[in-house]
Amino acid sequence: MTGFELTARDRGLQYIGASRIEGPLVIVDRVRDVGFDETVEILDADGQPRMGRVLDISENQAVVQVLEGSSGLSTQTLRTRFLGESFRLGVDRRMLGRVFDGLGRPVDGGAAPLATDRRDVNGLPINPFARAYPREFIQTGISAIDGMNALVRGQKLPIFSGNGLPHDRVSAQIVRQARLLEQEVDFAIVFAAMGVKHDIAQFFIRDFEESGALARVCLFLSLADAPSVERLLTPRAALTLAEHLAFDCGQHVLVVLTDMTNYCESLREVGTARGEIPGRKGYPGYLYSDLASLYERAGRIEGCPGSITQTAILTMPADDISHPVPDLTGYITEGQIVLDRELYQRGIYPPIAGLPSLSRLMKDGVGKGYTREDHPALASQLFACYAYVKRVRGLADVIGEDDLGELDRLYLKFGEAFEFRFLKQGERENRPLETTLDLGWEVLSMLPREELHRVSDALLERHYRP
Repeated sequence: MTGFELTARDRGLQYIGASRIEGPLVIVDRVRDVGFDETVEILDADGQPRMGRVLDISENQAVVQVLEGSSGLSTQTLRTRFLGESFRLGVDRRMLGRVFDGLGRPVDGGAAPLATDRRDVNGLPINPFARAYPREFIQTGISAIDGMNALVRGQKLPIFSGNGLPHDRVSAQIVRQARLLEQEVDFAIVFAAMGVKHDIAQFFIRDFEESGALARVCLFLSLADAPSVERLLTPRAALTLAEHLAFDCGQHVLVVLTDMTNYCESLREVGTARGEIPGRKGYPGYLYSDLASLYERAGRIEGCPGSITQTAILTMPADDISHPVPDLTGYITEGQIVLDRELYQRGIYPPIAGLPSLSRLMKDGVGKGYTREDHPALASQLFACYAYVKRVRGLADVIGEDDLGELDRLYLKFGEAFEFRFLKQGERENRPLETTLDLGWEVLSMLPREELHRVSDALLERHYRP
């Protein structure tokens, strides 16, 4: 069986009643031999089971987090049984092509696949000495990523977005198109969605079915109407399957987690119910370490052919990149892709901001031997020229475009070409890397040669075409 299985129904004591119920938490008194994070079976008045886990323990009291909500439970009639182990997920390669809920139970109408291997969803940290450095360029077919913010195998590269921006479409496009450049290897995709609406969930399922990508995708969908505490286990379930596929089956796995802001909201809700002292904006003080426990499960292991590459999507409240969730995420991960509202309003898709976006490991996965020799210098020059465009636009807002010098007006034309010819592309357009790099040289060639200080004369001789 797969999903979180209650395998110890016939073991241990059954406790009748509870001292109190507070939101998703049930407090059970006079318990013994109970451990932190232990799985709990909770029976309501009708004998229907629900799942929970021990969130806190004292000398003779346990705080149980009910994953399926505490609605309908009574302190007088509920019964609890502590099962002596953490939550475990049955994992199997045949879970690819299937759709599960946030707790790993099938929701696609099919039977649960047989799984003999059951893993603790909390996983184990990768020994730092066993980690291999992330390398090997991953082609997404999106010029703004491949050309300037390249993703490499084993990297953690999140997408920072805002409400109403097309992060769902961008993530679906990455899932459809991601592949290793020099090898005809398709990634296995583990996709975890937390707190998403029904129409968004249907969009992902329909998009993957129509493109044929569903055969290599496993979806974990925790919908918006599911108990919010379910979201705390959804990314852990997804990463547990990813570790099995990567390190046991030798597959290259791309894990997409959306929306991490919803995950953090659930974490804040549980922390408030427990009476914890809040940190920034009410989030628990351990938010950083909790996020790190998820993000750091990506990577490569020496001697293992498989890998886990991770893209976490989070929406920034009020587009505030200094909000605790994107702020702490940026400290843990190796860069970020930032979606820009102004670009989107101007009809540019994908609206990936040129300057705030950054891939810290790009330098180790592009260039000679990985992509193309001119790739690093071209990306650096595009960044530098676009940064100058931003300054010129600010000046033009003050004095007017007509009062700008000839060179500054040329930079404005370059900026328009960069945004509408290089950044902008179709949602179903899968650009080869060669096309992306050639487009970069095409827009750079609009500027005088003497303005291109970050590329060598040899590269200019080969690619500059005024």
